Amino acid sequence: MLNNLWRLFGYRVLIQTLVVRELKARYRGSVLGFFWSFANPLLLLLVYTFVFSVVLPSRFDGVEDNYALFLFCGLLPWTWFTSALTESSNALLANGNLIKKVLFPAEVLPVVAVLANMVHFFLALPILFIALALFSATPPGFTELLWFPAVVAVQFILTLGFGLMLAALTVHFRDIKDLLGNLLTLWFFATPILYPWTMVTSRGPSIGGLPPAGKVLMDVNPFAHIAISYQEILFFDGPFGHWKWLLALALGGVALFLAGFALFDRLRDSFAEEV
Repeated sequence: MLNNLWRLFGYRVLIQTLVVRELKARYRGSVLGFFWSFANPLLLLLVYTFVFSVVLPSRFDGVEDNYALFLFCGLLPWTWFTSALTESSNALLANGNLIKKVLFPAEVLPVVAVLANMVHFFLALPILFIALALFSATPPGFTELLWFPAVVAVQFILTLGFGLMLAALTVHFRDIKDLLGNLLTLWFFATPILYPWTMVTSRGPSIGGLPPAGKVLMDVNPFAHIAISYQEILFFDGPFGHWKWLLALALGGVALFLAGFALFDRLRDSFAEEV
C-alpha cells in the first residue's frame, strides 16, 4: 500500500492532464466555454439575493441582512463536495476501458474528480469575494483569510478519502450511486448551510447531562465544521474560533484518506472484472 501511495505522487502529470481534459469536456460545444464557471455562480447569487431579499426575506438572527451571502459561503464548498463524491462514485465504472489496461493507475480517477470540482470551486470564488467586498457590512479580514487555505486543504483531503472509498465500493455495489443522492440530500439539511449553526446547537433534548441534540448533530457532522469554518472566515465578524475543530477534522481527514486508499488498494485487482 505504501508503495502505491507514494507512486500516486508520481502520477501528477497524468492527473493534471486528465483534470484539464475533464474541464474541457464539461464545456465542450458551449459558446461561452469556461465563462460559465463565472456566470453560473453569479446567476445563482443573483437568484438567491432576489428570493431571500424580496420573495422570502430571511428571519434568521445575525444573517437576515445578507442571507444570500451567508448561504453562498456554505453552498459553494458544498457543491464542490457533493459533485466530487457523485463523480468519484462513478469514476471507475465510467472509465472501464482505462481500468482494463494493466498499467493504468485506477486511483487517479477519483483524484481527478475531486480536483476538477475543486477548480470549479476556485473559479466561483472571485464572484463570492467581490460580493462580500461590495455588500457585506464586515468583509473578511486578513487574519481570518490566512485560515482559508487550511480549510480548503482539509476539505480536499476529506473529500478525497470519501471519494476513494466510494469509487472502490461502487464497482461491487452499484446501489451506492442511488443511495448516495438521497444520503447527500439528508446530509445537506443536517449541515448549517441554509441556517446558522447557532440556531440548532442549543435545541433538542438533553439526556443524562449530555449536550443538546442539536449540538451533538453538529459535532458529529464532519462537513458542518467545514461549513462553519468558511462562514466564520468569510461572513461573520470576529476571530476564527472554530480552528480547534478544524485541526481535529484535519487529523480525521488524513485517517479517512489512508483508510480509503487502503480499501481501494485492496480491491484494485477486482476492478477489471467488475466494470
